[in-house]
Amino acid sequence: MKLIRTEDAVGQVLCHDLTQIIRGVTKDARFRKGHIVTEEDIPVLLSMGKETLYIWENDDTVYHENEAAQILCDVCINEHMSPTPVKEGKIDLIADCDGLFCIDVNRLNEINDIEQVMIASRHTFTPVKKGDKLLGTRVIPLVIAKEKMELVKEKAGEKPLCSLLPYTLKKAGIVTTGSEVYYGRIKDTFTPVVVKKLEQYGIEVTDHITVNDDKKMITDAILALKEKGCELIITTGGMSVDPDDQTPGAIKESGAKVVSYGAPVLPGAMFCLAYFEDGTVVMGLPGCVMYAKSTIFDLMLPRAAAKVPVTRRDITVLGHGGLCLGCEECRYPACSFGKAAAL
Repeated sequence: MKLIRTEDAVGQVLCHDLTQIIRGVTKDARFRKGHIVTEEDIPVLLSMGKETLYIWENDDTVYHENEAAQILCDVCINEHMSPTPVKEGKIDLIADCDGLFCIDVNRLNEINDIEQVMIASRHTFTPVKKGDKLLGTRVIPLVIAKEKMELVKEKAGEKPLCSLLPYTLKKAGIVTTGSEVYYGRIKDTFTPVVVKKLEQYGIEVTDHITVNDDKKMITDAILALKEKGCELIITTGGMSVDPDDQTPGAIKESGAKVVSYGAPVLPGAMFCLAYFEDGTVVMGLPGCVMYAKSTIFDLMLPRAAAKVPVTRRDITVLGHGGLCLGCEECRYPACSFGKAAAL
């Protein structure tokens, strides 16, 4: 770039967008990169506070901000997402479908450690809707050394930095436990809550079995739902450590491998997660899911819907951010709940 007086810029090519802000009227690029300055432009530029201008000079050692933003976009983009047109050195990625947004936090940090480079994203494992913004990319200066962008490519590697996984799990079964419901002493108010949450991810409840507090009966119900092809089996109730709460033991007796019984999340500490060898998911839901707006179920359900396996470590890191504040107006997932700082 070369800096010259605005009055001397007629015929020169601008090397970056120039934004004009008129309060209550506009905030947009008045002149775009590549614009050839005319005599009529001079008063407008001066009114924008531009007494000097950077004009473009070819230099094989640097990238323009738009070119650099494209490189950052290229290392991030994956299926089911689209870039916005580059504008003032910035490109955003937009979701093409509903799904689970994931990003490699370690590689993201490695790239953002490079001076004058930035990628700002949503938290990993955030459920998103079609049309949502996923991330934004840009470099800080108007031009940046090519060697820095080569370092970006090196840190990124061959695999895209992020992914958007559509919800592909479609069939669920529910086992309602508790003698009070089994014998009709009280109405089942738990199942409707679960069904409504499942519907948000396109999951249909194809089977529902109600049992009492007998461990074998619960185990048999889990196995029956698996036999019927349910990809996700949810048990409601009986998840505490009281002697008459048999659900955790029944899940274990079913042959599913328990990943975790207990989670550092409130509400939802008594949550149980297990998998059968074929990938069928079993979730034991504590009673808080019935009445709390956001719980551990809201953190785990999107991952199950996108068929993302969850490890013990994935659950333990939820402790940092695992406290729901119980806001009067629930804004999850646009809040801190369940947003682990590191994986």
